[in-house]
Amino acid sequence: MKAEIICVGTELLLGNIVNTNARFLSQRLAELGIDVYYQTTVGDNMERIIDTTNNALNRADILIYSGGLGPTEDDCTKEAVCKALNKALYLDEQILDEILNYFANRQMPESNKKQAYVPENSQILKNNVGTAPGFFIEADKKIIILLPGPPHELTHMFNKYVLSMLDSNSNYTIKSRVIKTIGIGESSLEERIIDLVDAQTNPTIATYAGNGQVDIRITAKADSIPKAEALLDDMQSRLGMRIKEFIYSYNNETIEEVVFRMLCERRLKIGFCESCTAGLATSMLTSIPGASKVLERSFITYSNLSKIEEVNVNENTLDNYGAVSKQTAIEMAQGLLKKCPIDIGISITGIAGPTGETEGKPTGLVYICVASKDRHIVVERKFNGSRDGNRLRSAKAAFDLVRKFLLDLI
Repeated sequence: MKAEIICVGTELLLGNIVNTNARFLSQRLAELGIDVYYQTTVGDNMERIIDTTNNALNRADILIYSGGLGPTEDDCTKEAVCKALNKALYLDEQILDEILNYFANRQMPESNKKQAYVPENSQILKNNVGTAPGFFIEADKKIIILLPGPPHELTHMFNKYVLSMLDSNSNYTIKSRVIKTIGIGESSLEERIIDLVDAQTNPTIATYAGNGQVDIRITAKADSIPKAEALLDDMQSRLGMRIKEFIYSYNNETIEEVVFRMLCERRLKIGFCESCTAGLATSMLTSIPGASKVLERSFITYSNLSKIEEVNVNENTLDNYGAVSKQTAIEMAQGLLKKCPIDIGISITGIAGPTGETEGKPTGLVYICVASKDRHIVVERKFNGSRDGNRLRSAKAAFDLVRKFLLDLI
């Protein structure tokens, strides 16, 4: 089945707000195995919404609208769609009562009555967090879904009603799985699996790159869940043979969640000594409930003096090699290990940018060290993103280094 997402709102065209609804809907439809071939944004104009609807009816099986269901005069999505479908609107007294109850002890503006008008032969989707109901319409073998524009209303309504309604209209089962990779770029990863991508039919393969990692979504269609899962297992195995060293999760986990789980299983304590990331890696770990089980201590050693005073980096090391060096990274991690009751010490030092570049040490240069009482590993990474991007990539690379260290992959 092919779908088109139609987002209504002049404020979207002007760039006044970010269109998160389109992203949410695309992701959820992909999980259902429904192809989204078009995303359209149209302003609050009756004739243009009618034209957009007619175009979409000619090229898609499912039309999903967001926005334009409010009480104001320029909220005209429902009216435009009904004109395009030659459907009448009628006042639903039950919806009107629900809107009146929503206002409780306040006077309901007369304009809100408009939201109680319903397209004929439609299923009403109740809005439990707002006043605008949504609608599910089946006409001429097409499915038309009208959803409110506020993201929290749209996501609630889609998850509660639309998801199961679309699923029930399907004659097959769709299952998806996300394979998480890190340490390889999207183009390099694709070179390793290009034959699988080119030959894909079922399951389908899609890659998504961002912030130093690449996600691979595989989606299978079958007439039963076991058959769909078997298709996914086979493709997962084939992908694993090509890129196993870069895969850190088959369960859609973050890299920090994987490391947290590994530390818990091994009953190990970890500590951080961060320079250019300034506590970002620590913050990522502490965003996980129960992080105190594994995190013992963290230092932000941003200056040379803090490196000397907090983790006993040798002043001569800083003079001879600089703060951004393998030697300093090693001494930071080992000093942390000696000072704190931990099993694993992590250090990160680098040049986040956009300034700070020196001869032989460009912006984005980062050294990461992981150390235990028995051994240590230090790696050099060169990133080319923004300041925030380089910091995030550095933190993720540090977690991946811990993962490989614990698995004896390095």
